[in-house]
Amino acid sequence: MVTDDLPRVTIAHLPTPIEPLPHLTAQLGGPELWVKRDDQTGLATGGNKTRKLEFLVADALAHSADTLVTCGAAQSNHARQTAAAAAKFGLDRVLVLGGDASSEAQGNLLLDRLLDAQIVWTGDRLPQERMSSVAHQLTEDGRHPYVIPYGGSNSIGVSGYVAAMGELMTQGEKQGRAFDHIVLATSSGGTQAGLVVGAHVFGYHGHILGISVDPRAADLRRKLADLATSASVHLSLDPVFESDDFDVNDNYLGGGYGVVGSLERETIRTVARAEGLILDPVYTGRAFGGLLHLIRDGAFDADEKVLFWHTGGTSGLFGHADQL
Repeated sequence: MVTDDLPRVTIAHLPTPIEPLPHLTAQLGGPELWVKRDDQTGLATGGNKTRKLEFLVADALAHSADTLVTCGAAQSNHARQTAAAAAKFGLDRVLVLGGDASSEAQGNLLLDRLLDAQIVWTGDRLPQERMSSVAHQLTEDGRHPYVIPYGGSNSIGVSGYVAAMGELMTQGEKQGRAFDHIVLATSSGGTQAGLVVGAHVFGYHGHILGISVDPRAADLRRKLADLATSASVHLSLDPVFESDDFDVNDNYLGGGYGVVGSLERETIRTVARAEGLILDPVYTGRAFGGLLHLIRDGAFDADEKVLFWHTGGTSGLFGHADQL
């Protein structure tokens, strides 16, 4: 595999299962729906960031880091998984979280505290700006911080989803199954960029659709192109990617990032009651809701196979209980 020569630690429970969603398929009259269970990667309740962290933590260790520093929202799945990965490898962990200090300990924030992460609240400052100052202070104090960007989305983190596409193709070959479409929640861009690079590497010829949970499509496509191109350079590949290489749908942004509306509530209930599958209110609930709307709008043929890539976030559900 193209990622085999990269430094990598073992964190995730791989390969993650691929499961059918027969009741939803029947209710909708097709297409044939399946789910890739990256909510089952196993790191402090799992999620897609675990695949990225296998490469990011390896790079941190190679640079003799003693502390992982990253940023995110108060209920950040990425921050929770980063804190857990740091604990697993004996590293300190500092999470720079958006907004003001919260006395509540629910959902991901509860897990952050159980994992003994130091939490720095940004207040009115931009998370990336505050994260840089935190890392600088740690260095001044004689520490060796390793800064992981928002969502773990850089050329190193993207490698996790290049490898994931190889995993999917191997599973498909063994099971005699190919998917016409892959649909996923997209925001920081690393997961979708990695899958598209992986599609070029491993010969996936289907359609990859990212349903944005936050950025506008035009902005996200530019970011995806930059991420995919930098990952290709990191992997010593030739392709240079352009914005048009990525399909992003931003029609389901609702009230904004992390704002739970009727789409997310209805989708979480529908999927849980039909399939026993739990979605989260920020990412997968919004993206799967978009997928259901597109199916009802005739965007897919009834005989096609559609794979929803479940990126996790289940623990965040408990941080939004009052909205659900």
